Amino acid sequence: MDQKQHKDLAGWMKTIIQKFIRNSPENTLQNQANEKAFEKVLIGFSSGADPLYEEYNEHVGPFHWTPLEIFALAFPGVRVSSEELTVISWVLPHIEATKADNRGETLHPSERWARARGFGEEFNMKLRSHVVAVLEREGRRAVAPQVFGQWSRKISDRHGLASTWSERHVAYASGLGTFGLCDALITPLGKAVRLGSVVALIQIPPTPKPFTDRHAYCLFHSEGICGKCISRCPVKALSQTGHDKKRCHQYVEVKMGDYVKTHYGFDGYGCGLCQTGVPCESKIPTREDVEG
Repeated sequence: MDQKQHKDLAGWMKTIIQKFIRNSPENTLQNQANEKAFEKVLIGFSSGADPLYEEYNEHVGPFHWTPLEIFALAFPGVRVSSEELTVISWVLPHIEATKADNRGETLHPSERWARARGFGEEFNMKLRSHVVAVLEREGRRAVAPQVFGQWSRKISDRHGLASTWSERHVAYASGLGTFGLCDALITPLGKAVRLGSVVALIQIPPTPKPFTDRHAYCLFHSEGICGKCISRCPVKALSQTGHDKKRCHQYVEVKMGDYVKTHYGFDGYGCGLCQTGVPCESKIPTREDVEG
């Protein structure tokens, strides 16, 4: 790493991620046209000492790792403080063709969407590992929590289905978006996205949070309008009271797993109907997006 990169670690990290998305042959829907799964990325950073990570222990569950906890699991012999850690978080919006295909569906995921959910997430896992590898080559310890062998799904007393590391909550802490009625993260590039992150022993200034409320970008919560994702759900897992995770999971991963294999000929699953065909699909929505 040269001296200029030392002075601009945020810019260096962004370049590493952007280049991998642009150049990696793994970034593919694995369809006949070999389309890329992702073309754009939004990147943010948060301090390992951000109070939100401790709050997640209370609101999600004590099983949800703080950055310091996952780093200690990965590097038990290394003594560090939370303040020395940075969480690198990113948002990968689906390409327009994927969103357009799924926008036209009312019951099942489109083939492109199912490919992006499966093969696109496989690439996202490789991106996580790539970021860790680059940092380690520069002598900086890092871990991708979702790649780490002890990552697992859990049941939250308050929220039902959860996990030991939530990419959505990490992205929120990193200033990249806020939660919608369907629990997806609404970002400046919309909510039809995949998310990823890495915890590193590196000092990068946190990305400012341009919001104070966790539902700031959701018009249903902020202005009492919209709610268009409710009618997009084919199994009524969404209502004005929120998201039925159990019903959603059963449809997305079980029933649609059978559908994808039978109709598209590969192992996968998905739905994403509440993430497409809605005002927050590709942007932070405005009242005009709903009323227009």
